[in-house]
Amino acid sequence: MTISKYSLFNSYFRSMSKKKRRFSKARLHSQILAIFRKHSNKSFNYKQLSKLIGIGDESVKLLVQKLLTELNEHNKIIEISKGKYKANLQRNTLEGTIEITKTGNGYVIVDQLDEDVFVHKKNIPNVISGDIVEVSIISSKKSRRIEGIINNVVHRKSTLISGRLQKRGKLTLLKASNPTIVFDVLIPFEEASELESGLLVVCKITDWGNKKTNPSGKIERVLGRAGSNNAELESILIDYNIEHSFDQNIEQAAQQINSYITEEEISKRRDFRFINTFTIDPFDAKDFDDALSVNFLENGNVEVGIHIADVTHYVKKDDIIDIEAQQRATSIYLVDRVIPMLPEVLSNQLCSLRPKEDKLTFSAVFELNNEAKIINQWYGKTIIHSDHRFTYEDAQRIIEKNNGLFSKELLTLNNLAKKLREKRKINGAISFNKTETKFKLDKQKNPTSIIIKENKDAHKLIEEFMLLANKNVAEYIGQQKRTFVYRIHDRPDSEKLQTLSFFLKGFGYHLSTENKNSIARSMNTILDKVKGKEEANMVETLTIRTMAKAVYSTDNIGHYGLAFNHYSHFTSPIRRYPDMMVHRLLNFYLEGGKKVAIDELEKLCKHASEMEIIASKAERDSIKYMQVKFISKYVGYTLEGIISGMTDFGIFIEIQNTSCEGLVRLRDLPNDYYYYDDSNFCVVGQHTKKQYRIGNKVIVKIESINLERREINLSLIQ
Repeated sequence: MTISKYSLFNSYFRSMSKKKRRFSKARLHSQILAIFRKHSNKSFNYKQLSKLIGIGDESVKLLVQKLLTELNEHNKIIEISKGKYKANLQRNTLEGTIEITKTGNGYVIVDQLDEDVFVHKKNIPNVISGDIVEVSIISSKKSRRIEGIINNVVHRKSTLISGRLQKRGKLTLLKASNPTIVFDVLIPFEEASELESGLLVVCKITDWGNKKTNPSGKIERVLGRAGSNNAELESILIDYNIEHSFDQNIEQAAQQINSYITEEEISKRRDFRFINTFTIDPFDAKDFDDALSVNFLENGNVEVGIHIADVTHYVKKDDIIDIEAQQRATSIYLVDRVIPMLPEVLSNQLCSLRPKEDKLTFSAVFELNNEAKIINQWYGKTIIHSDHRFTYEDAQRIIEKNNGLFSKELLTLNNLAKKLREKRKINGAISFNKTETKFKLDKQKNPTSIIIKENKDAHKLIEEFMLLANKNVAEYIGQQKRTFVYRIHDRPDSEKLQTLSFFLKGFGYHLSTENKNSIARSMNTILDKVKGKEEANMVETLTIRTMAKAVYSTDNIGHYGLAFNHYSHFTSPIRRYPDMMVHRLLNFYLEGGKKVAIDELEKLCKHASEMEIIASKAERDSIKYMQVKFISKYVGYTLEGIISGMTDFGIFIEIQNTSCEGLVRLRDLPNDYYYYDDSNFCVVGQHTKKQYRIGNKVIVKIESINLERREINLSLIQ
């Protein structure tokens, strides 16, 4: 994990939280436990605790009283007399997942707390991000954050670490590729005697050591020479414990699936093979999840079929392939490769909706009038025959030129999509202008150019009809009050919104945070204004970062960002396991089923949400690696950039037209001593009072790159 605007924005959130004293339930929880730990032999009532913490408000004192009751019920403290409590030292700990930063400090994510627990590096043993640890709260009332120490490692995420070999005489060390792994691993002499320094290898930890001693391990596999694309991207997969291939028995099971579609099976399905149908996907796609059919009705309306690969017809619940898909939960898209959730015989052949082939599908079919109002809807199993495979570029040209293959169908869909999008916007949906960083690679898979791709009408058309299917499938089941798998998105935290508002002022934009509707309207206005400007990608990224993380759950709270009361994922079962869960549930209910076990579904939802985060991190790391590799050819060049973030050690700058982000260290700024003023989010010269702010345009020189740590080092020219 590299330091970037993502982690920088988190530091902004933490800085802003210092500006005002708040007594949230999570903070009070940690402060109360800290007092009991510090004074383990003393007893306290709620009034004494309130005084120690500095609480004068009676309503907050009542919250302290309530928390004492809850802590007693959970055996964290013991009631020794009426209203008087003492520490239960054996239970004064919490379990959570630790995330390590490049500095070596960490944050423990605890389900019971709204805020992460900060742990200083001196209180962290040899752990890696993703380990489950036991943490004790140690913060005092003067602390600006919840702090703790690691007592024990409950579960190791992985025992495999990738890194570069460094030889120093008879001593061999493994320097981890992941910059958040701050310790070196000792490799026995006999393990590495035949290997050269600089090789990328995979090491299995045999002894984790402790804070004073390094771990030791043995070499499992040699990936290749450091700096080679294949070896570097393989190391990213190792860092996130991602299995890149399937076991032979799973591949064999997939090969043995009968692909023949019988007449009996066809008779059970609604037949769309004679209605104009096509797919629209990226030019390099092989797994075609979805297809659209268009049928112009005599009453002037249009019947649009959203046809999704019927993966669960072939992959049966809890068979060997299904169990593997559960574990993977999602396909992972690195810059130069795909790590599929399903074996390729399924993802790219049997289930993929390839043109000129009969395919089994699960469909959502809508009759829409000219205003994109749903007149009728139908859900069920179908069979289709795709007439054509469009790339996004092909479809976009037809839309822009107003003629070409299936132009009537494409133009009709585009018109309906725009009306659906406008309705969502009116209802409070936030319209992000998504851009994508793509690379043009040579035969050796080295990056030759960076392409910042913006979604055009063809992309938005597909997105809108996928949203239509996902929303209405969820609504159809949700209104029946039946157990289902939802894609939920909570409202943004008010402190994060205030911080974003302050941040956007640096660009001259005003974000209203009065209520739900004003937030959405204001965000949409800003996102429209920023289109085409240099800061567009950064503003959009940080606005998205302000939002809560969407997750899967059986507990429906709606989707804030889309302004939907019901939303699910139905449209990508080839690459997302929750979509397979949705297909099975929908089919179960359509066939008259009544009840399902909720506990198993919720467990799978939580795992899928966790795997989605891992996939996102791996994908981001692969992009960062390719960005650094691309910019390496410009070492010594002077380029334009825009300040994208800052911290107490440097200024982050996004290099124009590349989305590459590099660092100018404060100590390297010329002609003055500069410091970070976190109150005003700017870097200030002590003598000259010159200021650098987010959004300032600058000229920088590419001084050096560190491919190992995926860093770009810059100097400021002006």
